[in-house]
Amino acid sequence: MVKLTLIARVTDGLPLAEGLDDGRDVPDADFYKQQVKALFKNLSMRQNDASRMSIETGPYIFHYIIEGHVCYLTMCDRSYPKKLTFQYLEDLKNEFERINGSQIETAARPYAFIKFDTFIQKTKKLYQDTRTQRNISKLNDELYEVHQIMTRNVQEVLGVGEKLDQVSQMSSRLTSESRIYADKAKDLNRQALIRKWAPVAIVLGVVILLFWVRTKIW
Repeated sequence: MVKLTLIARVTDGLPLAEGLDDGRDVPDADFYKQQVKALFKNLSMRQNDASRMSIETGPYIFHYIIEGHVCYLTMCDRSYPKKLTFQYLEDLKNEFERINGSQIETAARPYAFIKFDTFIQKTKKLYQDTRTQRNISKLNDELYEVHQIMTRNVQEVLGVGEKLDQVSQMSSRLTSESRIYADKAKDLNRQALIRKWAPVAIVLGVVILLFWVRTKIW
């Protein structure tokens, strides 16, 4: 069964819509929603991920498709047919693009298209029972195959994102340390100049002072 459904913009991970009553029958629903947010963040940082993927997490699987800079993601039981899942996502994608396509890039606040929940709930009901004639026909539809869609583990996927975060943090730290090093180098150069020329300046000062005193006496 479909458990969670969320839609986000890939370029920055901004959530655009979700199924409002999703997760009521899912233990630790907030935990899985946090994983989804982490996945959206990772997708926004990486440009070469597959446009369709399945990601295993506990007793469930995240499935997503990316089209037009938008990620359509759902979480289902592992036993739920993969073909139906991706056809469900295709239905969401087609309708979301049709009614909101021109506003996706300019959306500035989270869940700007939350009213799309009405369509999510209606469509989810159509896909809940895999034994209906409609869904059986979709399962037998040879025009839509999902065998080539990669399946990965959520820890593997999020681990890659954590490494990217670490690289970013390391880069920022190196930049900061480089600035500190440059400032210290300037201070050392200044101190070296002072040590080099201070004795000369003192001697010149003493000579000038003696000369001035001598002129005053004579």
